[in-house]
Amino acid sequence: MKHGRPECAIECNEFSVRRAATALERIGTADLVKQMYTRMGYSTRGVAALSRRENVITLDAHDWKKVLGTVSVQLDTDGSGLLADVLYVSDIDAFRDKGRTVCEVCKLAIDPQFGSRSLMASLFQLAYLYAHVVHRVTDAFIEVNPRHAGFYQRMLGFKQIGELRTCPRVDAPAVLLHVELEYMREQIARHSGRGFDTGEKTLYPYFLSCSAEDWIDHAMRSKAARHH
Repeated sequence: MKHGRPECAIECNEFSVRRAATALERIGTADLVKQMYTRMGYSTRGVAALSRRENVITLDAHDWKKVLGTVSVQLDTDGSGLLADVLYVSDIDAFRDKGRTVCEVCKLAIDPQFGSRSLMASLFQLAYLYAHVVHRVTDAFIEVNPRHAGFYQRMLGFKQIGELRTCPRVDAPAVLLHVELEYMREQIARHSGRGFDTGEKTLYPYFLSCSAEDWIDHAMRSKAARHH
């Protein structure tokens, strides 16, 4: 794992995953989301390149030419709630009421020409690091089309907790899925770094074997150096 500018990044042979930091990078991720949503027949009215906000962490996987994939993590930190609160606020409030810290994984898009398990695993690994290790989030939620729910359940251990509804942002059916990030930590510790040498049918073997503590140590030292 490398620690580049201006945030840390996961570096693989074919691509890098980083936090989209500049306006141009955020435009690139928004354009990919629009392309993939259009391909799936979703509305793209609510998709736009936003200015950088501390409670939204947008990651992009890229090679030297283009954005290959993107995912965002919305933190529950600025009082505005999560996108999923529109349909599932009571389901999510059940966790808040127990003192849990929540986030939402959203705006996942991967160019099918370049998609691979390792690319998706890298996006989710960096999302996990930002959410659980940096921001101490305990529970993650994702709204997905019910046709795709099985993928997240098999590959990452999400469980459905919200009933079928229509998401007004994309004009498509949705269900709410949930995963405890401590569960993800355990799966990463058990399976990461094994890749193709395993019969496991999840994404966790494709996560890099990397100490979260080392990642944070490098991130904090890099941040401190930039402020001197």
